[in-house]
Amino acid sequence: MTVPAPTESGTILTRDICRHHTMGTSVIHAVDGISFSVQGGEFIALLGSSGSGKSSLLNLIAGLDRPTSGDVQVEGRSLAELSSEELARFRRHSVGIVFQAFNLVPSMTVAENVELPLRLAETERSERAGRVREALARVGLSERLGHRPGELSGGEQQRVALARALVNSPRILLADEPTGNLDSHTGMDIMELIGDCNARLGMTVLLVTHERALAERYARRMLFLADGKLVAGQAYPPVGAGRAGQ
Repeated sequence: MTVPAPTESGTILTRDICRHHTMGTSVIHAVDGISFSVQGGEFIALLGSSGSGKSSLLNLIAGLDRPTSGDVQVEGRSLAELSSEELARFRRHSVGIVFQAFNLVPSMTVAENVELPLRLAETERSERAGRVREALARVGLSERLGHRPGELSGGEQQRVALARALVNSPRILLADEPTGNLDSHTGMDIMELIGDCNARLGMTVLLVTHERALAERYARRMLFLADGKLVAGQAYPPVGAGRAGQ
Protein backbone atom coordinates (compact mmCIF):
# COMPACT_ATOMS: atom_id res chain seq x y z
CA MET A 1 0.00 0.00 0.00
CA THR A 2 1.51 3.34 -1.07
CA VAL A 3 0.74 6.33 1.12
CA PRO A 4 1.73 9.82 -0.04
CA ALA A 5 4.01 11.60 2.42
CA PRO A 6 2.34 14.62 4.02
CA THR A 7 4.31 17.85 3.88
CA GLU A 8 2.50 20.35 6.14
CA SER A 9 2.85 21.18 9.82
CA GLY A 10 0.90 18.80 12.03
CA THR A 11 1.10 15.88 9.59
CA ILE A 12 1.39 12.19 10.43
CA LEU A 13 2.44 9.26 8.27
CA THR A 14 2.59 5.59 9.22
CA ARG A 15 4.12 3.00 6.90
CA ASP A 16 3.39 -0.67 7.62
CA ILE A 17 3.88 -0.23 11.36
CA CYS A 18 3.67 -3.27 13.61
CA ARG A 19 3.80 -3.63 17.37
CA HIS A 20 4.06 -7.22 18.52
CA HIS A 21 4.29 -8.42 22.12
CA THR A 22 5.66 -11.82 23.08
CA MET A 23 3.94 -13.59 25.95
CA GLY A 24 5.53 -16.98 26.55
CA THR A 25 5.19 -18.86 23.29
CA SER A 26 2.46 -16.55 21.97
CA VAL A 27 2.84 -13.37 19.93
CA ILE A 28 0.22 -10.66 20.34
CA HIS A 29 -0.19 -8.54 17.19
CA ALA A 30 -1.35 -5.31 18.84
CA VAL A 31 -0.67 -3.30 15.66
CA ASP A 32 -0.23 -5.32 12.49
CA GLY A 33 0.92 -3.53 9.34
CA ILE A 34 -0.99 -0.24 9.43
CA SER A 35 -0.39 2.51 6.86
CA PHE A 36 -2.21 5.83 6.62
CA SER A 37 -1.50 9.56 6.42
CA VAL A 38 -3.02 12.56 8.17
CA GLN A 39 -2.79 16.05 6.75
CA GLY A 40 -2.22 19.07 8.94
CA GLY A 41 -5.43 20.31 10.54
CA GLU A 42 -7.43 17.11 9.95
CA PHE A 43 -9.69 15.60 12.60
CA ILE A 44 -9.42 11.81 12.44
CA ALA A 45 -11.30 9.28 14.57
CA LEU A 46 -9.92 5.80 15.20
CA LEU A 47 -12.70 3.32 15.95
CA GLY A 48 -12.79 -0.34 16.87
CA SER A 49 -13.74 -2.73 19.63
CA SER A 50 -11.65 -3.25 22.77
CA GLY A 51 -8.35 -4.88 21.82
CA SER A 52 -8.49 -3.71 18.20
CA GLY A 53 -5.21 -1.78 18.53
CA LYS A 54 -6.50 1.81 18.75
CA SER A 55 -4.61 2.84 21.88
CA SER A 56 -1.49 0.92 20.87
CA LEU A 57 -1.47 2.82 17.58
CA LEU A 58 -1.90 6.15 19.35
CA ASN A 59 1.00 5.34 21.69
CA LEU A 60 3.24 4.71 18.68
CA ILE A 61 2.28 8.04 17.12
CA ALA A 62 2.86 9.79 20.45
CA GLY A 63 6.33 8.30 20.75
CA LEU A 64 5.34 6.57 24.00
CA ASP A 65 6.20 3.21 22.43
CA ARG A 66 8.38 2.10 19.53
CA PRO A 67 7.15 -0.13 16.69
CA THR A 68 8.47 -3.64 16.18
CA SER A 69 8.79 -2.75 12.50
CA GLY A 70 7.66 -0.07 10.07
CA ASP A 71 7.95 3.68 10.37
CA VAL A 72 6.06 6.53 12.04
CA GLN A 73 6.76 10.02 10.72
CA VAL A 74 5.43 13.15 12.36
CA GLU A 75 5.94 16.42 10.52
CA GLY A 76 8.47 14.69 8.29
CA ARG A 77 10.56 13.26 11.15
CA SER A 78 10.92 9.53 11.61
CA LEU A 79 10.34 8.77 15.29
CA ALA A 80 12.49 5.64 14.96
CA GLU A 81 15.52 7.86 14.39
CA LEU A 82 15.00 9.87 17.59
CA SER A 83 16.78 9.07 20.84
CA SER A 84 14.81 8.73 24.07
CA GLU A 85 15.73 12.30 24.97
CA GLU A 86 14.65 13.55 21.54
CA LEU A 87 11.36 11.66 21.83
CA ALA A 88 10.72 13.30 25.20
CA ARG A 89 11.37 16.71 23.62
CA PHE A 90 9.04 15.79 20.75
CA ARG A 91 6.25 14.93 23.20
CA ARG A 92 6.80 18.15 25.15
CA HIS A 93 6.62 20.46 22.15
CA SER A 94 4.82 18.80 19.23
CA VAL A 95 1.97 16.76 20.69
CA GLY A 96 -0.58 17.13 23.44
CA ILE A 97 -2.07 13.95 24.89
CA VAL A 98 -5.37 13.47 26.72
CA PHE A 99 -6.19 10.08 28.24
CA GLN A 100 -9.40 8.49 29.52
CA ALA A 101 -7.90 8.56 33.03
CA PHE A 102 -7.22 12.17 33.88
CA ASN A 103 -3.68 11.45 35.21
CA LEU A 104 -3.56 14.56 37.36
CA VAL A 105 -1.19 14.81 40.32
CA PRO A 106 -3.55 14.87 43.34
CA SER A 107 -1.19 16.83 45.61
CA MET A 108 -0.80 19.65 43.08
CA THR A 109 -3.23 22.48 42.44
CA VAL A 110 -4.97 22.86 39.09
CA ALA A 111 -2.48 25.59 38.11
CA GLU A 112 0.48 23.42 39.12
CA ASN A 113 -0.82 20.45 37.13
CA VAL A 114 -1.19 22.59 34.01
CA GLU A 115 2.20 24.23 34.59
CA LEU A 116 4.02 20.88 34.78
CA PRO A 117 4.66 20.50 31.01
CA LEU A 118 6.06 24.04 30.95
CA ARG A 119 8.48 23.20 33.73
CA LEU A 120 9.56 20.02 31.93
CA ALA A 121 10.07 22.06 28.76
CA GLU A 122 12.17 24.54 30.76
CA THR A 123 9.92 27.43 29.79
CA GLU A 124 10.97 30.72 31.37
CA ARG A 125 9.37 31.13 34.79
CA SER A 126 8.11 34.59 33.84
CA GLU A 127 6.03 33.09 30.99
CA ARG A 128 4.45 30.21 32.84
CA ALA A 129 1.70 31.92 34.85
CA GLY A 130 0.26 33.68 31.81
CA ARG A 131 0.26 30.56 29.69
CA VAL A 132 -1.38 28.54 32.49
CA ARG A 133 -4.13 31.14 32.87
CA GLU A 134 -4.66 31.23 29.11
CA ALA A 135 -4.94 27.43 28.88
CA LEU A 136 -7.39 27.24 31.78
CA ALA A 137 -9.46 30.10 30.37
CA ARG A 138 -9.75 28.18 27.10
CA VAL A 139 -11.39 25.25 28.94
CA GLY A 140 -13.51 27.47 31.20
CA LEU A 141 -11.68 26.93 34.49
CA SER A 142 -10.21 30.34 35.24
CA GLU A 143 -11.72 30.28 38.74
CA ARG A 144 -10.22 26.92 39.73
CA LEU A 145 -6.48 27.64 39.73
CA GLY A 146 -6.00 26.99 43.45
CA HIS A 147 -8.19 23.88 43.71
CA ARG A 148 -6.83 20.35 43.81
CA PRO A 149 -8.11 17.52 41.57
CA GLY A 150 -10.05 15.89 44.42
CA GLU A 151 -12.14 19.04 44.73
CA LEU A 152 -13.26 18.90 41.09
CA SER A 153 -15.89 16.92 39.22
CA GLY A 154 -14.83 14.35 36.62
CA GLY A 155 -15.63 16.76 33.81
CA GLU A 156 -13.60 19.51 35.43
CA GLN A 157 -10.65 17.16 35.89
CA GLN A 158 -10.76 16.26 32.21
CA ARG A 159 -10.83 19.97 31.37
CA VAL A 160 -7.68 20.40 33.45
CA ALA A 161 -6.10 17.48 31.60
CA LEU A 162 -7.00 19.12 28.30
CA ALA A 163 -5.56 22.46 29.44
CA ARG A 164 -2.36 20.66 30.42
CA ALA A 165 -2.21 19.11 26.92
CA LEU A 166 -2.70 22.53 25.30
CA VAL A 167 -0.39 24.67 27.44
CA ASN A 168 2.67 24.09 25.23
CA SER A 169 0.68 25.00 22.07
CA PRO A 170 1.13 21.61 20.35
CA ARG A 171 0.34 21.22 16.66
CA ILE A 172 -1.13 17.75 17.21
CA LEU A 173 -3.66 16.67 19.85
CA LEU A 174 -4.01 12.95 20.60
CA ALA A 175 -7.11 12.02 22.61
CA ASP A 176 -7.53 8.44 23.88
CA GLU A 177 -11.17 7.87 24.92
CA PRO A 178 -11.36 11.34 26.52
CA THR A 179 -15.08 10.94 27.31
CA GLY A 180 -14.86 7.36 28.59
CA ASN A 181 -15.16 8.27 32.29
CA LEU A 182 -17.76 11.00 31.80
CA ASP A 183 -21.53 11.17 31.49
CA SER A 184 -22.89 11.93 28.03
CA HIS A 185 -23.56 15.64 28.65
CA THR A 186 -20.12 16.29 30.16
CA GLY A 187 -18.54 14.20 27.42
CA MET A 188 -20.13 16.43 24.77
CA ASP A 189 -18.71 19.50 26.52
CA ILE A 190 -15.21 17.99 26.32
CA MET A 191 -15.71 17.10 22.66
CA GLU A 192 -16.79 20.67 21.89
CA LEU A 193 -13.52 21.90 23.40
CA ILE A 194 -11.50 19.39 21.38
CA GLY A 195 -13.44 20.33 18.25
CA ASP A 196 -12.67 23.97 18.96
CA CYS A 197 -8.94 23.17 19.10
CA ASN A 198 -9.27 21.76 15.60
CA ALA A 199 -11.53 24.46 14.17
CA ARG A 200 -10.09 27.60 15.74
CA LEU A 201 -6.47 26.66 16.44
CA GLY A 202 -5.96 24.43 13.41
CA MET A 203 -4.64 21.53 15.47
CA THR A 204 -4.47 18.07 13.95
CA VAL A 205 -6.64 15.83 16.14
CA LEU A 206 -6.56 12.04 16.42
CA LEU A 207 -9.41 10.77 18.55
CA VAL A 208 -9.61 7.19 19.80
CA THR A 209 -13.21 6.30 20.61
CA HIS A 210 -15.69 3.46 20.53
CA GLU A 211 -18.58 5.92 20.20
CA ARG A 212 -19.39 6.22 16.51
CA ALA A 213 -21.86 9.04 17.09
CA LEU A 214 -19.07 11.23 18.48
CA ALA A 215 -16.82 10.34 15.55
CA GLU A 216 -19.51 11.16 13.01
CA ARG A 217 -20.25 14.50 14.65
CA TYR A 218 -16.71 15.82 14.97
CA ALA A 219 -14.28 13.95 12.71
CA ARG A 220 -13.73 14.51 9.00
CA ARG A 221 -12.56 10.95 8.57
CA MET A 222 -13.03 7.66 10.43
CA LEU A 223 -10.56 4.78 10.38
CA PHE A 224 -11.76 1.38 11.59
CA LEU A 225 -9.42 -1.10 13.28
CA ALA A 226 -9.84 -4.79 14.06
CA ASP A 227 -7.25 -7.27 15.36
CA GLY A 228 -4.49 -4.70 14.97
CA LYS A 229 -5.28 -4.02 11.30
CA LEU A 230 -6.79 -1.08 9.48
CA VAL A 231 -9.89 -2.65 7.96
CA ALA A 232 -11.83 0.32 6.57
CA GLY A 233 -11.90 4.07 6.24
CA GLN A 234 -14.70 6.54 5.69
CA ALA A 235 -14.59 10.22 4.80
CA TYR A 236 -17.52 12.59 4.60
CA PRO A 237 -18.34 16.33 4.60
CA PRO A 238 -18.46 17.90 8.07
CA VAL A 239 -21.83 18.17 9.76
CA GLY A 240 -20.89 18.88 13.41
CA ALA A 241 -20.59 22.36 14.87
CA GLY A 242 -17.15 21.60 16.25
CA ARG A 243 -15.44 20.80 12.96
CA ALA A 244 -12.78 22.73 11.15
CA GLY A 245 -14.00 25.04 8.45
CA GLN A 246 -17.33 25.75 10.12
